Amino acid sequence: MFKKKPTIKPLSPLRSSDRRKLADQIIADFDLAPIGADDSDSAEKKAEAIAARTSLRSSLLPDNVQSARFTTTHGPELKQISGTIYVGSQDGADSRILWWQIDGRMYPSIYTLWNHPGIVPLLHTPEIVVKKLRGGADLMTPGLARGPPFPKKARKGAVVGVASLERPSVPVSVGVCEIDVSALEQVQGVKGHAMETLHWAGDELWSYSTGARPGQEPPEAIEGWQKVIDGEELSMGGLNIDEEDDDEGGGVPVGRTAATSNGAASKFETPAEGKSLEEDPEEPELSQKQIDDAFRNAFFYGIHQQRTSHPTEANHGLVYPLTQSSVVSSLINPFLPAHTPRQSQQLQIKKTSWKNIKKFLKALDKEKLIKTKEKDGNETTITDIDFNDPALASFKPYRLPKKDTGSSAQAEQATATSSGGDDAVGQKIEIRTLLKPTRELQPLFASAPQPYYTIAEIGSAVTAYVTAESLISATNKRLVTLNPTLANAVFDGSGSLDKEVLAKGSVPRDALIDRVSKAMTSSYTIVRNGVEAKAKSGKPPKVQITLETRSGNKTVTKVSGLETYFVNLRLLADELRKTCAGATSVEALAGAAKKTEKAVEEVMVQGPQKDAVLKALEKRGVKSAWVEVNDKVKKKGGR
Repeated sequence: MFKKKPTIKPLSPLRSSDRRKLADQIIADFDLAPIGADDSDSAEKKAEAIAARTSLRSSLLPDNVQSARFTTTHGPELKQISGTIYVGSQDGADSRILWWQIDGRMYPSIYTLWNHPGIVPLLHTPEIVVKKLRGGADLMTPGLARGPPFPKKARKGAVVGVASLERPSVPVSVGVCEIDVSALEQVQGVKGHAMETLHWAGDELWSYSTGARPGQEPPEAIEGWQKVIDGEELSMGGLNIDEEDDDEGGGVPVGRTAATSNGAASKFETPAEGKSLEEDPEEPELSQKQIDDAFRNAFFYGIHQQRTSHPTEANHGLVYPLTQSSVVSSLINPFLPAHTPRQSQQLQIKKTSWKNIKKFLKALDKEKLIKTKEKDGNETTITDIDFNDPALASFKPYRLPKKDTGSSAQAEQATATSSGGDDAVGQKIEIRTLLKPTRELQPLFASAPQPYYTIAEIGSAVTAYVTAESLISATNKRLVTLNPTLANAVFDGSGSLDKEVLAKGSVPRDALIDRVSKAMTSSYTIVRNGVEAKAKSGKPPKVQITLETRSGNKTVTKVSGLETYFVNLRLLADELRKTCAGATSVEALAGAAKKTEKAVEEVMVQGPQKDAVLKALEKRGVKSAWVEVNDKVKKKGGR
């Protein structure tokens, strides 16, 4: 709806009475009403109820809120629609669009979802699908993840938010359910749209600012939303989990008897080699113990893989502290024995007895397998792993599932236009050097005026000019006689041979074309799969691969400058994590962008992984000539 910039009229303040009515409408529409007071209640309780409602109103629509009418287009037929936006700020933050209204219905913006956890049901989908949603695609039913069951309020017509599996507590899209998502009993094999996408982080509504500042990038995590998610998960299946028991690790201990002697999950059955995943339509539900065993052994497998892949490196290539998200993405998820789509749906951390990764790690800490530490009061990180623990040392690997099951199978069907993989893989990239004539040189290009020229086009334009001006020597077709325009605009004295050329009054045509090219402003454009991007001044930036030492003797490989070449950093990091069998991360590149610019990110891989990175980039059409390697490890070692 807001992929293209809407037409917005000037803002005007909202009257206090209108603001209260609008806030009350939001409270009613989204079922946010705080507990009220009865006539029989005391005056003190009535005053508390009034204060709570007033506070909620101000939170939803602050006192400084302003409104403006807007017009935009929506749908495949680009139907014109009109509505109202509500702009405001809290705690001195930038003024942003907090709500918009169409046909009397209020919709929250991404900023409102970030500041009001639980205001709408939150759906989840793989990161590859989120990329499509942030381009305006609708969420298809097979793209739904972390369920069933799904949020109870995600009924047909309900406003919902969408977050990725990689950052489950950060909504990045807002839409309306086209079906009753809460009633779905399965998503595999179900066709059709689940949600119509209306707004997302990255569209024009997100980027709107009264101070002409760029839109705010999504945070890494939102504690309030995580609590909402944990609350939903804890209430599923009729389980009654006491959150106050957090210090005890939650659920059941990660007992040493959870696995058999060979490290495989007890009685966890996987399909025989070559057997179709569809042969057993009545596949039994996994028991609580089987799910717990699967997660425990997946963690053991991840540590085993790390140890065997980096036998000589300190901490076997792990860089502490390990965050909860990196543990899940690098040491658990790749090693879960999810051999069928049904097993993929059941093998989720919320269905273990611990219910979340935080309690799982605390239980491992109690066993002395790992050491953990609280970070910022809301995240548990791993600060050390006992690689010599008997349970880890005696672990024996088991058969892992093929890559075409689980969430990747969902991603392939997630949107109507989704290719189901990294669209950068296999792309054809070409860098074209473009030159822009200065004002003095423009007469040479009057026969075919255009903003930019290639080297070949410059030669043709100069030849056409000297021919039209009858400047080609009658005795030597390779020589061009100078006229005032060439003498003043091209041979202006800045070149070492200018005086000699001016004295002779002629110049070879090839030398003239070369001199004209050097006098023009250099630019470049990236051509991806035959589609030419907007030209930019200067030389094309190179991809930077940096090898450096961190925390003493731990080598890491950093990759930056990928945005120019249409490479999705998170998908690249995921591939490198599997290829290199080491942890990866995507972080903002410090000092690479101004405050008013979009943050530039870099991929970090554990270990010296230059060759693996070059190979991954080559698959994405990035040639080695466009890459610059800076090996600080060798420089430091003096080798």
